[in-house]
Amino acid sequence: MEISKKNKLIIRYFSNPNYLSSLFSHSHPFTSLSLFPKTLNPSLPHTPTPPTTTLHFHQQPNSRPLYSSISSTGSSSFFSVKSPFHESLISLASYRSIGHSFDHPSFSLHGQFRLLSVSSSDKTSESENIAIGKSGSNVNAKQISGIIEVIRSGEDDLELKLNLMGLGLSVDSLIGIFRFLNCERISALRFFVWVRDRNPSLYKNSDVCSLIIDNCGWLDDYETMLCLLREFRSDCICLNEKAFGFLPVLSSSNDSIMKSIRRVVELLHEVGGSCRGSGICGLLTMLSKLDLFEMAKFVIEITDKKQSYYSILILEKCRRCCFSEACDLLEEMRQFGCDPDAKTYNYLLSALCKHDRIAEACGVLEEMKKKGCPPDAITFEILIYFSCRLGKLDAAIQFFGQMVSMGLEPRLTTHAAFIKGFFHSRQYDKAYNYVVDSGVKYKDSGNMIYSLLARLHHRNGNLITAGNILIEMMDKGLIPFFPDYIKIMKQLYGSGRTQLAGDLKRKFSRLRSESGSLGGELIDCENS
Repeated sequence: MEISKKNKLIIRYFSNPNYLSSLFSHSHPFTSLSLFPKTLNPSLPHTPTPPTTTLHFHQQPNSRPLYSSISSTGSSSFFSVKSPFHESLISLASYRSIGHSFDHPSFSLHGQFRLLSVSSSDKTSESENIAIGKSGSNVNAKQISGIIEVIRSGEDDLELKLNLMGLGLSVDSLIGIFRFLNCERISALRFFVWVRDRNPSLYKNSDVCSLIIDNCGWLDDYETMLCLLREFRSDCICLNEKAFGFLPVLSSSNDSIMKSIRRVVELLHEVGGSCRGSGICGLLTMLSKLDLFEMAKFVIEITDKKQSYYSILILEKCRRCCFSEACDLLEEMRQFGCDPDAKTYNYLLSALCKHDRIAEACGVLEEMKKKGCPPDAITFEILIYFSCRLGKLDAAIQFFGQMVSMGLEPRLTTHAAFIKGFFHSRQYDKAYNYVVDSGVKYKDSGNMIYSLLARLHHRNGNLITAGNILIEMMDKGLIPFFPDYIKIMKQLYGSGRTQLAGDLKRKFSRLRSESGSLGGELIDCENS
């Protein structure tokens, strides 16, 4: 079967590269299947198995919806909908962050996909088990497979079986499970309710809540989707782009996807609250990242022509280096009376600078001023950072002067850009003078910038210079960043500089006792 370019892009986007590609790799007990699942071809509509019993959900005033009280003894066809393609899984394909960004990550799509079956009967060696998650989870591929099979069965004792497994699921593992269930159109509602009752903190996770909405979309169950959205609104839960993965896949034409989009938007309008704003932004983000900009514009037409909505489209155009199209969107915003702000312009500035188009970025800066949009501290930080990276320190100093003349205070990362720019160009004296002068003018930044300079000298092998910088800052009452202090102090002892190391230790102990702080709470500006 020929796979369209659109379908490939959609599958790549909605697959989790880090989790699913490792969890369902060929080294695990899963066998490769057919090339492409029929149900993910938008031209083939899905007809779910007709239910034998209908379960209706009614929203009660000031109470949880009825589904929240469903027990393991309850039965409904909603919980046992059988997927006609239950032996396939979309995985792999990936998106990654590229380049430097200040307020937003850069995004690209790449990779491939493969289809794998799940067999709970196969054995997995200890070396093949993959621990996943960041919140106390230690769930391997075979255990995930077992969870999916239990959910797929839809038996009355589903919750009991999940409890007996005794697994501590993380957000990452839940995302993998929900994505599998969604692609196979297996109801995840009972599993979601079990997760909510077992661990409320996981229930309130934006990704988890968005994926259960997506699950309702795959099953064409907008009634349950509405009940869930109302509960999310009452708990002030926000949605993201993961909530709407079903829309581009299940629609066979532009007309059908527009009809589905309108239906979702009407639902968000009806619910309101946190779900409306976050849901529309998530929908716009998804459509933009899938290069469905006409559909994204349609969303704006039927909702609001707002600056924040247009900014989502402009951000994605900038990530794709479509600078002229981004400028066209800026002009379109103005025509509709929603003038772009500094944040919107910063997307364009950052993308231009990242591709060494500094001259064009300077033109954008001048346009901002002419259009009555004052630059902010991040605007100048972008220009300063990339100028320093290119070794154009004189230009960076000029941008700094413009920023100060406008009454804007440089951020910590702006200082870091200058210090590293001077240091890496071997202008060590200028780096030191910048730190001393800035430490006086911007006292709140003194700890960070002195610690950064000491760290750079330490990494460059200038151990004594690094120690002396820490001594100098502590003489001024500034507490060093604790990891830098401890590394430099230990190496001074190890290299026989016991006097300098002793001075460091005494001064640090005195400052710590006076302030009651270890200095560990300071921002690590180099990695911020």
